[in-house]
Amino acid sequence: MSSLLDTPVAAPKDAPPSRPAGRWRAALGLVPFVGYLVIFLGGPLYFVVSGALSDPDGRPTFDNIVTSLTQPQYLAAFRQSLLLSAVTAVIGAVFGTFLAQAVLTSGRTSPLRRIVSTASGVLAYFGGVPLAFAFIAALGQTGLATVWLRGIGIDLYASGFRIDSLTGLGLTYVYFQIPLMVILITPALEGLLPQWREAAENLGASSWAYWRHIALPVLAPAVAGATLVLFGNAFAAYATALALTSGSIPLVPTAIASALSGNVITGQANVGLALGLNMVVVIAVVMVAYLFLQRRAARWNRR
Repeated sequence: MSSLLDTPVAAPKDAPPSRPAGRWRAALGLVPFVGYLVIFLGGPLYFVVSGALSDPDGRPTFDNIVTSLTQPQYLAAFRQSLLLSAVTAVIGAVFGTFLAQAVLTSGRTSPLRRIVSTASGVLAYFGGVPLAFAFIAALGQTGLATVWLRGIGIDLYASGFRIDSLTGLGLTYVYFQIPLMVILITPALEGLLPQWREAAENLGASSWAYWRHIALPVLAPAVAGATLVLFGNAFAAYATALALTSGSIPLVPTAIASALSGNVITGQANVGLALGLNMVVVIAVVMVAYLFLQRRAARWNRR
Protein backbone atom coordinates (compact mmCIF):
# COMPACT_ATOMS: atom_id res chain seq x y z
CA MET A 1 0.00 0.00 0.00
CA SER A 2 2.80 2.38 0.88
CA SER A 3 4.54 1.63 -2.40
CA LEU A 4 1.50 2.78 -4.31
CA LEU A 5 1.38 6.00 -2.37
CA ASP A 6 5.06 6.64 -2.93
CA THR A 7 4.81 6.14 -6.71
CA PRO A 8 4.93 9.54 -8.50
CA VAL A 9 1.98 10.27 -10.72
CA ALA A 10 2.95 11.26 -14.28
CA ALA A 11 1.49 14.49 -15.62
CA PRO A 12 -1.00 14.00 -18.44
CA LYS A 13 0.45 14.46 -21.91
CA ASP A 14 -2.31 16.79 -23.04
CA ALA A 15 -2.07 19.11 -20.05
CA PRO A 16 -2.81 22.72 -21.01
CA PRO A 17 0.22 24.98 -21.30
CA SER A 18 1.03 27.35 -18.50
CA ARG A 19 -0.56 30.79 -18.59
CA PRO A 20 2.65 32.69 -19.56
CA ALA A 21 3.23 30.33 -22.49
CA GLY A 22 -0.35 30.83 -23.66
CA ARG A 23 0.05 34.59 -23.52
CA TRP A 24 3.22 34.46 -25.59
CA ARG A 25 1.54 32.30 -28.22
CA ALA A 26 -1.39 34.73 -28.38
CA ALA A 27 1.05 37.62 -28.74
CA LEU A 28 2.88 35.85 -31.57
CA GLY A 29 -0.44 35.50 -33.37
CA LEU A 30 -0.79 39.28 -33.38
CA VAL A 31 2.61 39.88 -34.96
CA PRO A 32 1.39 39.79 -38.61
CA PHE A 33 -1.48 42.15 -37.84
CA VAL A 34 0.73 44.57 -35.91
CA GLY A 35 3.29 44.48 -38.71
CA TYR A 36 0.57 45.25 -41.25
CA LEU A 37 -0.59 48.24 -39.18
CA VAL A 38 2.93 49.57 -38.74
CA ILE A 39 3.79 49.32 -42.43
CA PHE A 40 0.55 50.44 -44.06
CA LEU A 41 -0.86 52.75 -41.36
CA GLY A 42 1.94 53.82 -39.06
CA GLY A 43 4.39 54.59 -41.88
CA PRO A 44 2.07 56.87 -43.88
CA LEU A 45 0.83 58.51 -40.68
CA TYR A 46 4.39 59.30 -39.61
CA PHE A 47 5.11 60.71 -43.07
CA VAL A 48 2.04 62.96 -42.90
CA VAL A 49 2.69 64.20 -39.34
CA SER A 50 6.41 64.81 -39.83
CA GLY A 51 5.84 66.56 -43.16
CA ALA A 52 3.02 68.72 -41.83
CA LEU A 53 5.18 69.93 -38.94
CA SER A 54 8.27 70.78 -41.00
CA ASP A 55 9.21 73.14 -43.83
CA PRO A 56 10.62 71.98 -47.20
CA ASP A 57 14.12 72.04 -45.66
CA GLY A 58 13.11 69.77 -42.79
CA ARG A 59 13.06 72.39 -40.04
CA PRO A 60 10.20 72.15 -37.49
CA THR A 61 7.43 74.68 -38.05
CA PHE A 62 3.70 75.19 -37.54
CA ASP A 63 3.34 77.43 -40.59
CA ASN A 64 1.80 74.63 -42.66
CA ILE A 65 -0.93 74.04 -40.06
CA VAL A 66 -1.64 77.75 -39.78
CA THR A 67 -1.82 78.10 -43.57
CA SER A 68 -4.17 75.14 -43.92
CA LEU A 69 -6.52 76.66 -41.34
CA THR A 70 -6.43 80.31 -42.43
CA GLN A 71 -6.19 80.42 -46.24
CA PRO A 72 -9.63 81.15 -47.81
CA GLN A 73 -9.45 78.31 -50.34
CA TYR A 74 -8.71 75.74 -47.63
CA LEU A 75 -11.36 77.13 -45.30
CA ALA A 76 -13.87 76.86 -48.14
CA ALA A 77 -12.82 73.24 -48.72
CA PHE A 78 -13.34 72.38 -45.05
CA ARG A 79 -16.66 74.19 -44.95
CA GLN A 80 -17.95 72.39 -48.06
CA SER A 81 -16.69 69.00 -46.85
CA LEU A 82 -18.25 69.40 -43.41
CA LEU A 83 -21.57 70.55 -44.91
CA LEU A 84 -21.67 67.78 -47.49
CA SER A 85 -20.72 65.12 -44.94
CA ALA A 86 -23.21 66.31 -42.31
CA VAL A 87 -26.17 66.59 -44.70
CA THR A 88 -25.59 63.25 -46.43
CA ALA A 89 -24.96 61.54 -43.07
CA VAL A 90 -28.26 62.78 -41.63
CA ILE A 91 -30.22 61.89 -44.78
CA GLY A 92 -28.58 58.48 -44.95
CA ALA A 93 -29.23 57.87 -41.25
CA VAL A 94 -32.92 58.77 -41.46
CA PHE A 95 -33.77 56.81 -44.60
CA GLY A 96 -31.45 53.93 -43.71
CA THR A 97 -33.06 53.50 -40.28
CA PHE A 98 -36.57 53.52 -41.75
CA LEU A 99 -35.53 51.04 -44.44
CA ALA A 100 -33.90 48.70 -41.93
CA GLN A 101 -36.94 48.79 -39.66
CA ALA A 102 -39.29 48.14 -42.59
CA VAL A 103 -37.21 45.14 -43.63
CA LEU A 104 -37.06 43.75 -40.08
CA THR A 105 -40.85 43.77 -39.82
CA SER A 106 -40.92 41.05 -42.46
CA GLY A 107 -40.06 37.48 -41.57
CA ARG A 108 -36.49 36.38 -40.91
CA THR A 109 -36.63 34.20 -44.02
CA SER A 110 -38.44 36.81 -46.12
CA PRO A 111 -37.08 37.28 -49.68
CA LEU A 112 -37.31 41.06 -49.19
CA ARG A 113 -35.01 40.87 -46.17
CA ARG A 114 -32.45 38.75 -48.02
CA ILE A 115 -32.51 41.04 -51.06
CA VAL A 116 -32.11 44.25 -49.04
CA SER A 117 -29.37 42.77 -46.86
CA THR A 118 -27.41 41.52 -49.86
CA ALA A 119 -27.90 44.75 -51.83
CA SER A 120 -26.83 46.85 -48.83
CA GLY A 121 -23.64 44.86 -48.45
CA VAL A 122 -22.79 45.52 -52.10
CA LEU A 123 -23.99 49.10 -52.57
CA ALA A 124 -22.44 50.39 -49.34
CA TYR A 125 -19.01 49.87 -50.86
CA PHE A 126 -19.89 50.76 -54.44
CA GLY A 127 -18.12 54.07 -54.97
CA GLY A 128 -15.30 55.78 -56.76
CA VAL A 129 -15.15 56.16 -60.52
CA PRO A 130 -17.77 53.45 -61.30
CA LEU A 131 -20.36 55.19 -59.12
CA ALA A 132 -19.60 58.57 -60.67
CA PHE A 133 -19.93 57.10 -64.16
CA ALA A 134 -23.24 55.45 -63.22
CA PHE A 135 -24.72 58.76 -62.05
CA ILE A 136 -23.41 60.63 -65.09
CA ALA A 137 -24.99 58.00 -67.33
CA ALA A 138 -28.27 58.28 -65.41
CA LEU A 139 -28.53 61.96 -64.45
CA GLY A 140 -26.10 63.71 -66.77
CA GLN A 141 -27.35 66.20 -69.36
CA THR A 142 -27.96 63.33 -71.78
CA GLY A 143 -28.42 60.62 -69.14
CA LEU A 144 -31.15 58.01 -69.37
CA ALA A 145 -33.18 59.34 -66.43
CA THR A 146 -32.71 62.95 -67.57
CA VAL A 147 -33.95 62.20 -71.08
CA TRP A 148 -36.91 60.20 -69.75
CA LEU A 149 -37.92 62.96 -67.33
CA ARG A 150 -37.57 65.55 -70.09
CA GLY A 151 -39.90 63.45 -72.21
CA ILE A 152 -42.66 63.69 -69.60
CA GLY A 153 -42.18 67.42 -69.14
CA ILE A 154 -39.69 67.56 -66.25
CA ASP A 155 -36.40 69.22 -67.22
CA LEU A 156 -33.94 68.94 -64.34
CA TYR A 157 -31.27 71.09 -65.95
CA ALA A 158 -33.73 73.85 -66.80
CA SER A 159 -34.50 74.14 -63.08
CA GLY A 160 -30.81 74.56 -62.24
CA PHE A 161 -29.82 71.01 -61.35
CA ARG A 162 -26.37 69.74 -62.40
CA ILE A 163 -24.88 66.38 -61.63
CA ASP A 164 -21.46 67.99 -61.09
CA SER A 165 -22.82 70.46 -58.51
CA LEU A 166 -22.77 70.12 -54.74
CA THR A 167 -26.40 68.92 -54.86
CA GLY A 168 -25.57 66.27 -57.43
CA LEU A 169 -22.54 65.17 -55.42
CA GLY A 170 -24.68 64.93 -52.28
CA LEU A 171 -27.22 62.81 -54.15
CA THR A 172 -24.41 60.50 -55.22
CA TYR A 173 -23.12 60.20 -51.66
CA VAL A 174 -26.59 59.35 -50.33
CA TYR A 175 -26.59 56.39 -52.73
CA PHE A 176 -23.98 54.58 -50.63
CA GLN A 177 -24.82 56.21 -47.28
CA ILE A 178 -28.27 54.63 -46.99
CA PRO A 179 -27.07 51.01 -47.52
CA LEU A 180 -24.23 51.58 -45.05
CA MET A 181 -26.73 52.81 -42.46
CA VAL A 182 -28.84 49.70 -43.01
CA ILE A 183 -25.81 47.54 -42.21
CA LEU A 184 -24.86 49.54 -39.13
CA ILE A 185 -28.29 49.98 -37.53
CA THR A 186 -29.78 46.54 -38.19
CA PRO A 187 -28.09 44.85 -35.18
CA ALA A 188 -29.35 47.62 -32.87
CA LEU A 189 -32.90 47.28 -34.21
CA GLU A 190 -32.74 43.52 -33.75
CA GLY A 191 -31.74 44.13 -30.13
CA LEU A 192 -35.13 45.67 -29.32
CA LEU A 193 -36.84 42.95 -27.31
CA PRO A 194 -40.42 42.10 -28.35
CA GLN A 195 -41.31 41.94 -24.64
CA TRP A 196 -40.75 45.69 -24.33
CA ARG A 197 -43.38 46.45 -26.96
CA GLU A 198 -45.78 43.89 -25.55
CA ALA A 199 -45.44 45.36 -22.09
CA ALA A 200 -46.00 48.88 -23.43
CA GLU A 201 -49.11 47.80 -25.34
CA ASN A 202 -50.47 45.96 -22.28
CA LEU A 203 -50.11 49.20 -20.32
CA GLY A 204 -52.09 51.09 -22.99
CA ALA A 205 -49.23 52.78 -24.82
CA SER A 206 -49.68 53.60 -28.49
CA SER A 207 -47.13 52.72 -31.15
CA TRP A 208 -45.84 56.32 -31.16
CA ALA A 209 -45.54 56.31 -27.37
CA TYR A 210 -43.54 53.07 -27.52
CA TRP A 211 -41.09 54.51 -30.03
CA ARG A 212 -40.83 57.86 -28.28
CA HIS A 213 -40.36 56.67 -24.71
CA ILE A 214 -38.75 53.24 -25.11
CA ALA A 215 -37.32 52.39 -28.53
CA LEU A 216 -35.82 55.73 -29.52
CA PRO A 217 -33.99 56.33 -26.19
CA VAL A 218 -32.52 52.83 -26.44
CA LEU A 219 -31.54 53.30 -30.09
CA ALA A 220 -30.23 56.86 -29.69
CA PRO A 221 -26.55 55.94 -29.00
CA ALA A 222 -26.49 53.40 -31.84
CA VAL A 223 -28.13 55.80 -34.30
CA ALA A 224 -25.81 58.65 -33.30
CA GLY A 225 -22.75 56.41 -33.61
CA ALA A 226 -23.81 55.12 -37.01
CA THR A 227 -24.44 58.69 -38.17
CA LEU A 228 -20.89 59.59 -37.15
CA VAL A 229 -19.59 56.70 -39.24
CA LEU A 230 -21.57 58.00 -42.21
CA PHE A 231 -20.09 61.45 -41.61
CA GLY A 232 -16.55 60.09 -41.63
CA ASN A 233 -17.31 57.97 -44.68
CA ALA A 234 -18.45 61.00 -46.67
CA PHE A 235 -15.71 63.27 -45.31
CA ALA A 236 -12.96 60.91 -46.50
CA ALA A 237 -14.49 60.09 -49.92
CA TYR A 238 -12.20 61.18 -52.75
CA ALA A 239 -12.49 59.27 -56.01
CA THR A 240 -16.23 59.79 -56.46
CA ALA A 241 -16.01 63.55 -55.95
CA LEU A 242 -13.00 63.93 -58.20
CA ALA A 243 -14.47 61.85 -61.03
CA LEU A 244 -17.88 63.50 -60.82
CA THR A 245 -16.85 67.15 -60.48
CA SER A 246 -13.26 67.14 -61.85
CA GLY A 247 -12.22 69.06 -58.74
CA SER A 248 -14.51 72.04 -59.46
CA ILE A 249 -16.07 71.83 -55.98
CA PRO A 250 -13.65 72.71 -53.15
CA LEU A 251 -13.40 69.72 -50.84
CA VAL A 252 -10.65 68.67 -48.44
CA PRO A 253 -9.64 65.49 -50.35
CA THR A 254 -9.44 67.34 -53.67
CA ALA A 255 -7.56 70.21 -51.99
CA ILE A 256 -5.03 67.69 -50.65
CA ALA A 257 -4.57 66.17 -54.11
CA SER A 258 -4.12 69.61 -55.65
CA ALA A 259 -1.57 70.67 -53.00
CA LEU A 260 0.43 67.47 -53.23
CA SER A 261 0.57 67.79 -57.02
CA GLY A 262 2.36 71.15 -56.64
CA ASN A 263 -0.47 73.65 -57.01
CA VAL A 264 0.74 75.74 -54.07
CA ILE A 265 2.79 78.88 -53.47
CA THR A 266 6.55 78.47 -53.31
CA GLY A 267 7.62 77.38 -49.84
CA GLN A 268 4.27 75.75 -49.05
CA ALA A 269 5.01 72.32 -50.47
CA ASN A 270 3.94 70.62 -47.24
CA VAL A 271 0.56 72.35 -46.93
CA GLY A 272 -1.06 69.29 -48.50
CA LEU A 273 0.35 67.15 -45.68
CA ALA A 274 -1.00 69.67 -43.16
CA LEU A 275 -4.44 69.32 -44.73
CA GLY A 276 -4.08 65.57 -44.44
CA LEU A 277 -3.18 65.91 -40.75
CA ASN A 278 -6.25 68.07 -40.17
CA MET A 279 -8.33 65.42 -41.88
CA VAL A 280 -6.81 62.70 -39.69
CA VAL A 281 -7.70 64.72 -36.59
CA VAL A 282 -11.32 65.09 -37.71
CA ILE A 283 -11.65 61.37 -38.42
CA ALA A 284 -9.95 60.52 -35.10
CA VAL A 285 -12.46 62.68 -33.21
CA VAL A 286 -15.32 61.01 -35.07
CA MET A 287 -14.02 57.52 -34.26
CA VAL A 288 -13.46 58.30 -30.56
CA ALA A 289 -17.01 59.64 -30.30
CA TYR A 290 -18.27 56.56 -32.16
CA LEU A 291 -16.51 54.18 -29.75
CA PHE A 292 -17.97 56.05 -26.78
CA LEU A 293 -21.48 55.83 -28.22
CA GLN A 294 -21.00 52.14 -29.03
CA ARG A 295 -20.13 51.46 -25.39
CA ARG A 296 -23.33 53.23 -24.38
CA ALA A 297 -25.35 51.21 -26.90
CA ALA A 298 -23.75 47.92 -25.79
CA ARG A 299 -25.24 48.29 -22.32
CA TRP A 300 -28.63 47.20 -23.60
CA ASN A 301 -27.16 44.15 -25.33
CA ARG A 302 -25.81 42.88 -22.01
CA ARG A 303 -29.15 43.13 -20.25
